[in-house]
Amino acid sequence: MGPNPLWLLEDLLRDVELRPGMRVLDLGCGLGMTSVFLAREYDVQVVAADHWIPAAANQRRFDEAGLGGRVQAVDAEARALPFQQGEFDAIVSIGTYHYFGTDDLYLGYVTRFLKPHGILAIASLASTVEARELGGLPEHVRAIAGPEALSFHTAEWWRFHWEESRHVAVTAVRSQPVSPHRSPGS
Repeated sequence: MGPNPLWLLEDLLRDVELRPGMRVLDLGCGLGMTSVFLAREYDVQVVAADHWIPAAANQRRFDEAGLGGRVQAVDAEARALPFQQGEFDAIVSIGTYHYFGTDDLYLGYVTRFLKPHGILAIASLASTVEARELGGLPEHVRAIAGPEALSFHTAEWWRFHWEESRHVAVTAVRSQPVSPHRSPGS
């Protein structure tokens, strides 16, 4: 639902090895474009979980796309996931992780749903400078995103957050380049 989810996913997955048949949780899937992409391009089984978009609406889209047997829509709030421990080979989150992942304890919670040596791949809104370093949120950012912008952090902030948790082995944290469809000033 956010800007450029397929471009973000494709860019993110250059650092990730997904193999056919893997069971993947698309956490915060929105309208499910990323779930369809994962199933079609990587031949994985996808559980498409979202809190804001009804699962029935997403499942209709998946069925109409001919993916009903490979993509299952689920109503789920990120802090109360209805899954079993070790259920997924990979968890992917595109454009939503900042809504819940800044909680210091969330990473330990969500990684319980991964199999041993499972993959957690995240592309989320970020900033190039922490708001506290600027003396607060710039007014133009606050006007567009409101206080939600406090959850936008730098790649360095995320790396520290994840490494210090010791719940994951961090293999890559980077800022993604500006979308090829927009210039930096637009």
